[in-house]
Amino acid sequence: MAQGRRVERVAALIRREISELLVNGIKDERVSLGVVSVTSVEVAGDLQHCKIFVSVYGSPEVQQQALAGLRSAANFVKGELSRRLNMRRTPEVVFHLDRGIEKGTSVLGLLNKLEEQRQERGEIPEGTGLLDPLPDEQSGEADGDGGAGGDGD
Repeated sequence: MAQGRRVERVAALIRREISELLVNGIKDERVSLGVVSVTSVEVAGDLQHCKIFVSVYGSPEVQQQALAGLRSAANFVKGELSRRLNMRRTPEVVFHLDRGIEKGTSVLGLLNKLEEQRQERGEIPEGTGLLDPLPDEQSGEADGDGGAGGDGD
């Protein structure tokens, strides 16, 4: 299992270095159009291939342009990783667009819309909505000790 830990360690190092390169290293204008962040890195067991999943904030055109910029900078990224990580062999780098955050926000938006529709129709019984305050379970215990200090006199 030591090999698995090594692969995870290398993936974490690659993620850190790629994040640094996104801020300071990659000068392609297409990459700087949207906010690009690394969501995950998958490294093959033999350390020869690396998939880097990125999330790009912006319109679909901006996302595709940023991904094209990252893919064109893949050789530069590989060279920088080789220099910074000092590995015997640097893995081949492939960038993929991660749509997980986008899908998550769309699901949350749909859930919020459904709740608003149910509230407008009055289908939500009182006390079961997401916006209702939580009941205070400690309200009866906060009054005091109940005379525990008067036993010894």
